Amino acid sequence: KMNMSPSELLEHLFSLVGAHYYERVDRRLTPEEKPSVMARVDSAAPTTLAGLKVTEIDRRDGYRYCLEDGGWVLIRFSGTEPVIRVYCETTHEDKVGDLLADGLKLAGLPA
Repeated sequence: KMNMSPSELLEHLFSLVGAHYYERVDRRLTPEEKPSVMARVDSAAPTTLAGLKVTEIDRRDGYRYCLEDGGWVLIRFSGTEPVIRVYCETTHEDKVGDLLADGLKLAGLPA
């Protein structure tokens, strides 16, 4: 047992692996626009997102764009409602907004 508060544990974890920043944005789609947005994302093959090189595209659980810094952008469509979700994780706090914006742009949606 480490006898640390949650904030101390988080600080300790960051000292071991570095800070990671995570965010998610949801956008509601009309039923009419969902197929074209899905097709746009399915055909996207970006080489960079927010200035970071895309090293791999994994389509097993949505569309995960792995980045050179170990971070990622994930685009998923809800199976129960017309919603697209864009998630990101990065070690660069200043890149979070740009990564989400670029994920939305891949889908042809405004940031």
